[in-house]
Amino acid sequence: MCSDHFAPWNVRQGHSGFAWSWLGAALATTSLPFGAVNAPGQRYHPAIVAQAVATLGAMFPCRFWVALGSGEAMNEHITGDRWPRKDTRDARLRECVDVIRALLAGEEVTHDGLVTVDRARIWTLPEQPPALIAPAVTVATARAGAAWADGLVTINQPHDRLREMIAAYRDAGGRGKLVLQVHLSYDPDPDRALAIAFEEWHSNVFPPPLCWDLETPQAFDLASAHVTPHDVADVVRVSSDLGQHTAWIAEYADLGFDEIYLHHVGAEQRGFLDDFGQHVLPQLNVADPAAAR
Repeated sequence: MCSDHFAPWNVRQGHSGFAWSWLGAALATTSLPFGAVNAPGQRYHPAIVAQAVATLGAMFPCRFWVALGSGEAMNEHITGDRWPRKDTRDARLRECVDVIRALLAGEEVTHDGLVTVDRARIWTLPEQPPALIAPAVTVATARAGAAWADGLVTINQPHDRLREMIAAYRDAGGRGKLVLQVHLSYDPDPDRALAIAFEEWHSNVFPPPLCWDLETPQAFDLASAHVTPHDVADVVRVSSDLGQHTAWIAEYADLGFDEIYLHHVGAEQRGFLDDFGQHVLPQLNVADPAAAR
């Protein structure tokens, strides 16, 4: 799973490559399914998103899904267009979803609204359209996504809030899989585990709407000038104890999530991959992921 960012969350992170190039390489060199979190409507025209989704779906059948969100100013301001209010962004997203779905169904699309499409058609289509997932960090967004999505993806939050989001999505008729991305920091040294979380994720502690509306990595750095390691530990699961990480993951599974993506926020991944592969996953009832339909 990857996020389609134009800029990193803070200056220290230093990189933000083009997600679709990376996805093609990742799908071609592994047998894993992949998903991307994308915001159509401003930086991306929805027809371009549909073409990208269709091509990956055709090249790698049933291995790709995309989550379509209303966006964040840090990525979208680059076009120079005004950053709309959240209600306008949500309405624009719904138009984009309808356009993308129609294009993935092989239709020729003309649309005039918050986005404009003129006689667009996708010529390379997968046999089965990839799943279009709703990304949400609030209950209201989860409820709204139920009207169009093939599933729901969110991030680790307090259990009561996650239960409320799941209930809102399902009660509104939401179908498909429930997906969770867990931000975590692991190192055998507990002090180092906390230091990694703080170094890499101190700018990611802000709830909406602030995290939606800041425009640059420098702005996030300024906003997080007084963030403490304790603040980061509220949004990142930090521990040197692999048993504790196993227990946290099991708790999320018990909430009803079908897929759980583990995001170690540190720059170095090998130790995390080796230790979790050897000691954490064998303790959980892990199955091969289902096809991304």
